[in-house]
Amino acid sequence: MTPDPDPPARDSAPSAGRAAVPLTKEPEEPAESGPPERDASAADEQDGGRRTRRPWSARRLPAALVASVILVAAGVALFDVVAVRAGRPAAAWRRRLADELATRPVDDVWMLTGAAVAAAVGVWLIVLALTPGLRHRLPVRSPAGSPRLRASLDRDGAADLLRDAALRVPGVGAARVRVRRHRVKARADVRFRDPRQVKDDLTAALDEERDRLALSRPPRIVVRVRQRTR
Repeated sequence: MTPDPDPPARDSAPSAGRAAVPLTKEPEEPAESGPPERDASAADEQDGGRRTRRPWSARRLPAALVASVILVAAGVALFDVVAVRAGRPAAAWRRRLADELATRPVDDVWMLTGAAVAAAVGVWLIVLALTPGLRHRLPVRSPAGSPRLRASLDRDGAADLLRDAALRVPGVGAARVRVRRHRVKARADVRFRDPRQVKDDLTAALDEERDRLALSRPPRIVVRVRQRTR
């Protein structure tokens, strides 16, 4: 009698079915990595907000002035040195400068004045090199997906937007807004309504408009109102 091939076929079918079970569960593993991705994007958004700083100024004018002074001084000194090497006498200004530096004492008024001026210029250059400048610009928060994208808002533009928001408040006849780095000062003239209610509505409107600007460091808003009968 020949063996029946059906039993092995029936035995292999359940084994194939059991082997297919893990295959259907494997794609579920990457789904567990969803929350870390959202956490990473949220972290990027927070890092982008923290890392947004005021843009650095190019300092073109100070750099041009310093370079021009150094270039002129070096060119004149080099020309005189070359003239001396060619057999000509040294320039009168260089001989006088050498004599003054050799004969004047250290506590002389002109020596102290020159040292003070040189120290002041050096401190000024150091401050320019270590500070970003552009104090009239306010940094804006970077988008979550573009941490390298940097933007800034001019203070006058921010003041105009805040003043427009203040004028839309009922009861405000005139408004003046000054924007600083850490504070916004708003003064409003109340034509009608209770000044306290107008102040509360004005503060809320300015807070909302400030949040719309998406500044990296939102300044604090200080509101002052005064009653105007005419």
